[in-house]
Amino acid sequence: MTAKLAVFISGNGSSLQALIDAIRMKVLAARVEVVVSNREEAFGLVRAQKAGIPTRHHPLSPYSEAGRPRSEYDADLARIVGEYKPDWIVLAGWMHILSRAFLDRYPYRVVNLHPALPGQFPGAHAVEDAFAAYRRGEIKQTGCMVHLVPDEAVGAGPVIGTTEVPIYRTDTLETLRNRLQQAEQVLLVQSLQRLIVGDEEIEEEGEES
Repeated sequence: MTAKLAVFISGNGSSLQALIDAIRMKVLAARVEVVVSNREEAFGLVRAQKAGIPTRHHPLSPYSEAGRPRSEYDADLARIVGEYKPDWIVLAGWMHILSRAFLDRYPYRVVNLHPALPGQFPGAHAVEDAFAAYRRGEIKQTGCMVHLVPDEAVGAGPVIGTTEVPIYRTDTLETLRNRLQQAEQVLLVQSLQRLIVGDEEIEEEGEES
């Protein structure tokens, strides 16, 4: 089975590139059907185009400026993504919190990559928060996780995989961020493959019964 992915990005798309590379090297049994960005200038769209992957730009600002509720934005996003019939939605640096208007269309099919361990540093500034906590002597390491997104709660949902990342005395915020990104990319590929293989095992059990 080759799983169909829709990948959501907001920026550079380094994790998207890791997926593209893993698929090309046959490490990940998947195909990226579409890359969606809320930002037209996101470099991840360029990465997708170079790989021959369809892209869609879906900005929030026209909805906000027209006074339209966030639920309409997410419902339209779900409709756009539905055209590609993905098995999994992968949030790889997507900077919006999805509402029920989207999540109810894809229950337990939305996968998020977050640069913190479970229960630590939710939100968009997880790396900065971890580095500040280290400087205060509160932690000696941080990490990253891949988890499912069942609802709007930030950083919540069943955890698929985690990786611990040490913080060194010589670290700057930039060096820590770079090391976390490297760990995230490996973890995302491993976690998605685990989900895909799990799907195959469930299907095979169903055929045998």
